[in-house]
Amino acid sequence: MDHQPKFFENLSGTGKAIGVLTSGGDAQGMNAAVRAVVRMGIYVKAKVYFVYEGYQGMVDGGDNIVEVSWESVSSILQVGGTVIGSARCKSFRTREGRLQAAYNLVQRGITNLCVIGGDGSLTGANLFREEWSGLLEELAQKGKIDEEAVKKYAYLNIVGMVGSIDNDFCGTDMTIGTDSALHRIIEVVDAIMTTAQSHQRTFVLEVMGRHCGYLALVSALACGADWVFIPEYPPEEGWEDTMCVKLSENRARKKRLNIIIVAEGAIDCHNKPITSEKVKDLVVQRLGFDTRVTILGHVQRGGTPSAFDRILASRMGVEAVLALLEATPATPACVVSLSGNQAVRLPLMECVQMTQEVQKAMDEGRFVEAVRLRGRSFENNLNTYKLLSHKRPDAELPKTNFNVAVLNVGAPAAGMNAAVRAAVRVGITEGHKMFAVIDGFEGFARGKIKEISWGDVGGWTGQGGSILGTKRTLPAKYLEKIADQMRTNNINALMVIGGFEAYLGLLELSAAREKYDEFCVPMVMVPATVSNNVPGSDFSIGADTALNTITDTCDRIKQSASGTKRRVFIIETMGGYCGYLANMGALAAGADAAYIFEEQFDIRELQANVEHLTEKMKTSIQRGLVLRNENCNENYTTDFIYQLYSEEGKGVFDCRKNVLGHMQQGGAPSPFDRNFGTKISAKAMQWISKKLKETYRKEKGKVFANTDDSVCLLGMRRRNLVFQPVAELKTETDFVHRIPKEQWWLKLRPLMKILAKYKTSYDVSDSGQLEHVAMHSPKEAETGAI
Repeated sequence: MDHQPKFFENLSGTGKAIGVLTSGGDAQGMNAAVRAVVRMGIYVKAKVYFVYEGYQGMVDGGDNIVEVSWESVSSILQVGGTVIGSARCKSFRTREGRLQAAYNLVQRGITNLCVIGGDGSLTGANLFREEWSGLLEELAQKGKIDEEAVKKYAYLNIVGMVGSIDNDFCGTDMTIGTDSALHRIIEVVDAIMTTAQSHQRTFVLEVMGRHCGYLALVSALACGADWVFIPEYPPEEGWEDTMCVKLSENRARKKRLNIIIVAEGAIDCHNKPITSEKVKDLVVQRLGFDTRVTILGHVQRGGTPSAFDRILASRMGVEAVLALLEATPATPACVVSLSGNQAVRLPLMECVQMTQEVQKAMDEGRFVEAVRLRGRSFENNLNTYKLLSHKRPDAELPKTNFNVAVLNVGAPAAGMNAAVRAAVRVGITEGHKMFAVIDGFEGFARGKIKEISWGDVGGWTGQGGSILGTKRTLPAKYLEKIADQMRTNNINALMVIGGFEAYLGLLELSAAREKYDEFCVPMVMVPATVSNNVPGSDFSIGADTALNTITDTCDRIKQSASGTKRRVFIIETMGGYCGYLANMGALAAGADAAYIFEEQFDIRELQANVEHLTEKMKTSIQRGLVLRNENCNENYTTDFIYQLYSEEGKGVFDCRKNVLGHMQQGGAPSPFDRNFGTKISAKAMQWISKKLKETYRKEKGKVFANTDDSVCLLGMRRRNLVFQPVAELKTETDFVHRIPKEQWWLKLRPLMKILAKYKTSYDVSDSGQLEHVAMHSPKEAETGAI
């Protein structure tokens, strides 16, 4: 972008006091948000206060409102719940209560509030802000504060962050805690699936979410559930018969288990509740299946926050402080939220009103409207679920006579199998014959190709690695043989799921079109690599799972370090030359430094880091964590950095090193990777169908596609999913180091440094504009968002 960067150095918080509170139900990641607010606040020289026990603490005052320091928020990043407590507060609902709260804040000079909670907490904050000047007048009349205080503290600024596992707040793609709650649900589902499989059982799982079906819907997508009940999309009349037919069909297809997910607020089309017990009784009475109910309950709120939630909350916390510093008396109360991977600010009351509209639409039975109001991400999830869960009878399927092959290329990445499953099922629904290629381009050349059916990919979403098998081999040396196989099997389109090799492979195949007509077919690539180094996409399948592995390991290592005191750990991550894992891992684990290839460093910087850690050891936080990308510098190796730190830190701290290695490629895919893999792959398959129709030449009786736009990569760009011709991505690629020339996450580098107490400059040009909550058109749901 060609804008002049705007840095926050000229935004000073001197003389400002910020109060931070968590209110309503707790959610994992709230502590990460609190930590970011405190550290960013102190960084810009503002005073920061904890308000303990939510609004109750604000009303009670006294020891509930205390000024905090940098160290106050150490070691809370990996803790679930909220360390400053949260309570439902009746007295804040009365004017007397709010009067008392205003008095307690004025006593400490706090006129900036950062509220982390759900829509109820944020609505309360807004009312408090509207009444503020009146409350101060009243306090002055009662003689509790003087006229000067009324003038000095005339305005209250409020910024909200949505902390709620339900993801029920309009205007934001993900609320803090949602991803972690999905982690808990998926852990349980994966565990239940093994026991259900052993006994041929049906499990009915009840998940939380109050009046919002997000958790139920996404976990159903992520585990390939047989049926899901959500409040926004009640089943049609006679659903009992439909569901039972579906379950018995699945059993007849040799599926040994059934999973049914019920949202706690699930209803039928007459607004009558559908409970997990009711569903269980129905299955037992009608089908006689051995059926069990599991209610997940508060497990979903617990546990450590996922990497996604920690990064989300840290970004939101910093953004919230910036919003408070920039606020004027005329700025409406805003919420900071996420759209795609962009931080945005939205007027708080617009979001609240829209959230209430959803409930109203549901109460009045306008369910289509309710789904639309939930936003495009929700709508996309629902459409994808509908596409993938129910196989239409063969007689109803269209017949296109097209054959489409799917293959995995490159190193294994968690979520590849979910992508293959979605591609196969959408392809079959669109009327194509689907073929699976074993072992990438190498297997293709050897003729390892077979037809794959709907049932063959059942249960694939939760499997790690690559079931089809994957190789790094590029097609160039096998072109002749691959062309033969394409001809023999009459392959009309290719879908390649993989990393940088997949991208290079498609470039090679499209270059070979002049020589081989067989390659003149639509080809699409879906990015899947832990390194997240594919040009044209901000995210790739597998990176989130790897990031969680790194974060979990760092948590354990930090714990061991806090036991031994004065210890610094140096951890090497994967990623090739791409520093995504090292940088984001550092942000999620609260590291002191991350060395990456994209930001060159020299001995002076290493020296500064050692001195920084030496200073840190004098405080109460006596441990350090340093991440290093495997290829960040050929001379400053992990061993070199370890030896340098050991020598320079002699007598102050000792060092240990850890190379994480291939554990970053393994493990069951995270909910994000399952969901992202499923949605992006389904979309890619729909593109293939469209291209096949466009490029079919009746006179020749075959598909012929030889333009650049028939070889595309489907990537997530800022807020949308976009198809980009691979030929056009060449200019954006550094082929020597196998990374994109520009990477969005580098903008988050300063964030990590600020939260680790380094002086740095942070470009805030992207933030700062208050946007309005956009109502999207139904058409938009098809075009872009994830």
